[in-house]
Amino acid sequence: MSDGSPGSHIRPIGADPATLRVGNASGFYGDRFDALREMLTGGPLDVLTGDYLAELTMLILGRDRLKDPARGYAKTFLRQLEDGLGLAAERGVRIVTNAGGLNPAGLADAVRELADKVGVPVRVAHVAGDDLLARGGWGEGVLTANAYLGGGGIAACLRAGADVVVTGRVTDAALVSGAAQAHFGWRPQDLDRLAGAVVAGHVLECGTQATGGNYSFFGAHDVFGAHDLLRPGFPLAEIAADGSAVITKHPGTGGAVTTGTVTAQLLYETAGARYAGPDVTARLDTVRIAQDGPDRVRIDGVRGEAPPPTLKTGLTRLGGWRNEVTFVLTGLDVPAKAELVRAQMDAAFDAAGRRPAEVRWTLARTDRADAEVQEEASALLRLVVRDADQDAVGRVVSGAAIELALASYPGFHVTAPPGKGTPYGVFEAVAVDADEVPHTAVLPDGTRTGIQPAPASRQLERLTDPPLPEPLDAAAALPTRRAPLGLVAGARSGDKGGAANVGVWARTEAAWRWLAHELTVERFRQLLPETAELPVDRHVLPNLRALNFVVDGLLGEGVAAQARFDPQAKAVGEWLRARHMDIPEVLL
Repeated sequence: MSDGSPGSHIRPIGADPATLRVGNASGFYGDRFDALREMLTGGPLDVLTGDYLAELTMLILGRDRLKDPARGYAKTFLRQLEDGLGLAAERGVRIVTNAGGLNPAGLADAVRELADKVGVPVRVAHVAGDDLLARGGWGEGVLTANAYLGGGGIAACLRAGADVVVTGRVTDAALVSGAAQAHFGWRPQDLDRLAGAVVAGHVLECGTQATGGNYSFFGAHDVFGAHDLLRPGFPLAEIAADGSAVITKHPGTGGAVTTGTVTAQLLYETAGARYAGPDVTARLDTVRIAQDGPDRVRIDGVRGEAPPPTLKTGLTRLGGWRNEVTFVLTGLDVPAKAELVRAQMDAAFDAAGRRPAEVRWTLARTDRADAEVQEEASALLRLVVRDADQDAVGRVVSGAAIELALASYPGFHVTAPPGKGTPYGVFEAVAVDADEVPHTAVLPDGTRTGIQPAPASRQLERLTDPPLPEPLDAAAALPTRRAPLGLVAGARSGDKGGAANVGVWARTEAAWRWLAHELTVERFRQLLPETAELPVDRHVLPNLRALNFVVDGLLGEGVAAQARFDPQAKAVGEWLRARHMDIPEVLL
């Protein structure tokens, strides 16, 4: 039995001891159904991963478990395996997925039943210990409480010969880093190697976002050329023993892998230079990326530090009930029409003696003058109400809105009939000592192996920002032109609980020298007025020519609460790119 050190005699889980080819076939619960087959048949792989869990998904699975304790996992994965299991067995590909959700043991049993049904003998293992709900003390109404585990349990299952490894809540990157640990025999103190694999895992975790999906410059001919963006291929990483990796995709698949697409995904849902996880804290400020040929981007230089002594633990609970009505205001006098309907709804609430606890109005001026299409002549007035009591957001709201149909502003109509109200959820992240979480690998033969937390830890502290580059106009003032920021910079934004992150990167060194000095926190707030009163932190990442802004509170209580028009902040980056600034003409 090996001691697990690099270069020891652990049998690799792939065909080539020097390289591990890890692919991704899912970035969320609901991703492209046939991606698993595509990845298994499109080219050589050693391990295929699938990420099915997000903050909102855990709430959905929690509600499923309330209805049936045997549920709580991503059922789509089982249907994908009906023909994928045989393909994986034929090609010698191991499968690692967090589709187990709240019930990894249940999904592991279901995979065994499926294997018997389709006649494909496979060894199935699972990782347990993340579900801390029974521990209690979380407060009222908590549906799920899950610690984010690292890759140690996955590695133990693979080393024991598992063909399929099912997990619950692990970090998204752990699906990849755990496989790399198993293949190369890395030790917990091999922090740089682990950090490299974590960064590769972070690039893969959201599927086609690494191959051109949701990419700012999707229409740029110089980036994609003849590549087909109608159906981007899923990404894979060729990971080396030193933790470096090449991000690529199967030949002939759509999209593209470029330094830009990889940079965008590196910035997605991150914060500062320290990217903390259960096994290692990866230093994003040390990441080096370079084009390594068509559809190949090399990532190296990643440094690792000891992880924090605590594990992030996600709590979800039902927050109450919400309802929504969108009034369409067409043509002239839009502000007066909006004022009238707001006053009428307020009067209806007063008359009913039942005003919802939270009433929020937003007016989107999507209309324009002298429009040739009716929709272009219309603005949208959105009413969102929330309350702990369903009755307070039900008939009180929907009845009042419908009764205005013949008694309000001219041209009255709504985008959809209002309903009875729907439940909304709340996500909260808390810290739990790693020593208190029973991380366990349940091996194919049923043996339960405890996974020890990292032998050393380090409190997570914000790094001091590095020196900025020399300003572009250091020698003399440059003529500028008013233009959208997006002509010179890309962006990718997303959610982490109630916070939003907006990563912005420059396409050239000259643009970086301008961007680093011009896009300050103050300017960011000016460009995005919704952030003006919120805490905003800017992180500088020179190796990526990038700035990462974290806006606390923009998303209220998280995506499940549906607190704003774009509840996951997916398009905040594109909003920022559309804002006009005085940009040096030499960059345009």
